[in-house]
Amino acid sequence: MTATFTGAEASAEPLRVGIDDLPSLVGRTLGASPAMPVTGERINEFAEATEDRQWIHIDAERAANGPFGTTIAHGFLTLSLATAQLWQVLEVPDAGQIVNYGLNKVRFPAPVPSGAQISLTVRVAGVDPIPGGFQVTFETATAVIGGSKPSCVAEVVLRYLRGA
Repeated sequence: MTATFTGAEASAEPLRVGIDDLPSLVGRTLGASPAMPVTGERINEFAEATEDRQWIHIDAERAANGPFGTTIAHGFLTLSLATAQLWQVLEVPDAGQIVNYGLNKVRFPAPVPSGAQISLTVRVAGVDPIPGGFQVTFETATAVIGGSKPSCVAEVVLRYLRGA
């Protein structure tokens, strides 16, 4: 998996395509999502929801003396925001249902400091026909705005299905 496409320009509007147009997107970098804030409040709420209360995420005083100088987002919080950011890059309005089918690869090369803004860059790696629609594999890279390398790279697999 490559993440060399992390510098894509954010789009003002998502690309809108029909479900039958998905195969034409293979190999295309679709763009980047608008900046999304990762606040300390969001990090704390994620810590509570997942019961992952490690000090590096929620103890600002201790984290100030830690390796990053501040609290950082959980890797899985960064990953979980990918779906919302993907909707800001690609819309398939005639899909009756979109199912998060899973992930193929995930890595967290750099931290997301509390208060940072992140953006997701999306490339269509593959589109496979399935009964009722298509399975799409997206190569994604989440980066801190102004950062030097991605914070999360992942292959996200979604299924776009026809009908209700």
